[in-house]
Parts: sequence; C-alpha cells; structure tokens
Amino acid sequence: MLAVFFNVQFNEYFISVSFISVLFIFSLANQKSSVMRLLVAFAVIYFFSLSTVFAQSEASTSTITKPATQSVLASKSLLLDISPIGQERLVAVGQQGHILLSSDGEEWQQANVPVQATLTSVYFLDEKLGWAVGHDATILHSKDGGLNWEIQQYLPSLQKPLLDIYFKNPKQGVAVGAYGQFFRSNDGGSTWKSEFHQEFLLADDIEYLNDLKSEDEEGYLDEISFILPHFNGVVLDGDTMFLLGETGLLAKSKDFGVTWQQFDGFYQGSFFALARADSGIVLVVGLRGHVFRAFENALQWDEIPTDTTALLNDIVITQNNRIFILGNNGVLLVSNDDGESFIKKTQADGRTLIAGVWFKGKLIAVSDVGIKVLDLP
Repeated sequence: MLAVFFNVQFNEYFISVSFISVLFIFSLANQKSSVMRLLVAFAVIYFFSLSTVFAQSEASTSTITKPATQSVLASKSLLLDISPIGQERLVAVGQQGHILLSSDGEEWQQANVPVQATLTSVYFLDEKLGWAVGHDATILHSKDGGLNWEIQQYLPSLQKPLLDIYFKNPKQGVAVGAYGQFFRSNDGGSTWKSEFHQEFLLADDIEYLNDLKSEDEEGYLDEISFILPHFNGVVLDGDTMFLLGETGLLAKSKDFGVTWQQFDGFYQGSFFALARADSGIVLVVGLRGHVFRAFENALQWDEIPTDTTALLNDIVITQNNRIFILGNNGVLLVSNDDGESFIKKTQADGRTLIAGVWFKGKLIAVSDVGIKVLDLP
C-alpha cells in the first residue's frame, strides 16, 4: 500500500517525480529526496476535475488504451507497491502499468496489463482474486492470480490518481485517492460508485457548500472536487477500517467506510502507513520521521523518537513481531521491542524504500530502481 515515496500529497512537500503515486511525490518537495512513494518521475498534476458525486462510474470502454509494454528492465524500474499473493508468491506494481509476479523475490515475470497508467497500489484477496489502482482513477482486476488483468474503471478525464484499494470479500471493496476520492463496489468491481465524505470537512465548510449548491450547482461541483484532503490509504483491522490522509487525517469506521470517526488531531502532517502487531499495539507513520504508537483501543497516541526526518512510507511486521519501517533516503527503522524504540539502518545506496513485505525470511522492498532485497542489521 499506500504511502510511500510517491504516496505523498499535493499540498505539502511536493517534488516532481513521474507521479508514481501522486502522493508519493507530493511529500517529497520539502525533503528534496522524497507518497503514496522518490525523486524520480511523475510530472506535477495541476488541474483535477471531478466526477459526479454518488454517480455510477463504469470503466470507460470507449477510451482507447495502450497495453503495458513488456520490458526486461521492468523489475528495475520505478515500483510503488508490493503485496503477497497467498503464501507463495508476490506481486509488485509501478510506472507504465508494470505488474510483476515472483515466487522467490528474485526472478520476476511481467503480467499482461491493458493500460500504461502508473499503478500505485495492489491487493489480493486470495490466490486468484486481485485488484490494482493508479493514475487516471484506474482500477484493474485479475481473476487468475495476477497473470492477466482487465479494466474495471478508467477515468482519464478526472486526472486524479487512486492510491489504495481493499476488498473484504469477493464482492465488497473500496478504493481511495487524491482530493478525497472514495469509490465503493458491491459487485466485485463490475461497477463503482463515487462517495463524497463531507464528515472530513469543518462545519463552516459544510455550510459554505450547502449555500453554494443552492446558488451555483456548477460552482458547487467544482468546489467539492478540491476541498477534501487526500486519502492516502485504508487498512482493515478486524472489524475496524482505518483511513489515513493528509493534514493529520486519521479516522476509523465500523461499517466499512460508510461513516467515519476521526481521531483527535495529535499530528498535523500526512500519514502513509498503519499496522498492528500481534501484541495489539498499533503504529502509524508519516512525514519527517514521525512515528506514533498506541495500545489496542488506539485512544492515546505516543510519539516515538526515530532520529530521522525522512518521509516514512510503509510498515512491515514479521511473524516474530520484529518491526521494520521503510522510508526515503534509504532509511530503514528497526524495532525489536514492540515499537517502543527504533534503531536506524540506512541502506548504502540511499534509495527511497517505498513499500515492503516479509517473504520467506527476507525483507523485500520496491523503490525507484525496482525490487530490492534489503540488508538487515
């Protein structure tokens, strides 16, 4: 998931880099090295339009798309997310519609993908059913374990990226992205419906929108296309879903994202990753080296010193509860005490670590130079 060298945001810390995860880039600007995930490629997106709120959005079959190009260098190009497919395989996604598969983390096979849009996040429900999202509000689906993909949604007119996707069963899923994009499907992704979550607005903003809607419908639609914060990622933890975003957005939902309850604003920067250890503690990470830790009920968040100001993109927790946090500039934070403290292990090449997985005893990450098997302390 989400959050990563390119999984950053538009309104703060933006650096031009092949928009890998439109948010990946955004948090980079201030850090000069840094979302969703590095200093690599993604032209800054200036103008974003909006689809009709609560309108049914179907994959555009009239728009001509070009399939992703097969390349022997795909595993060495910019990749933005990596996820397991069951216990025995991995899938990684990135620029130019690249989707790669591996059974050992070393040799990678490129999948058949119908678009060249940059892909920012990928998720597999089981060994067969998977979804990926990316720029142009693209949503792709695979029914054969990632070998072949089909378009479920492709909306280039929006010029907005999606940054994360999650399915809790074969039918029900949500996808989130820049400027508060939130799409829901109840039929396995055959159709997607856009939702506008005004609960993330201030009371004055809601009143302003209500007045504007009654006076100027076109102006209202234009305003709501920009007014919400970027949604960087979603994480399902038991029956609770967490939503992470910019400007300190951290919220939870008990009804799979229909309604949300925000946490008190304990931090005003962006969040990019959240994970729970087997012990019950919860970690959330974001801009400028910020790590926060909470116990099971997540009522109180304590900041953990990290000795870094790098943007932190992802959290990986092993079976024995060893915790790794991946960041920009090659920063790798390691905890052996349930997240109470971290030591910094900077990778020699200084490449941004965008997302990672623990796979067959190895920490495997994606970066601006593709797949990396990390050196561990």
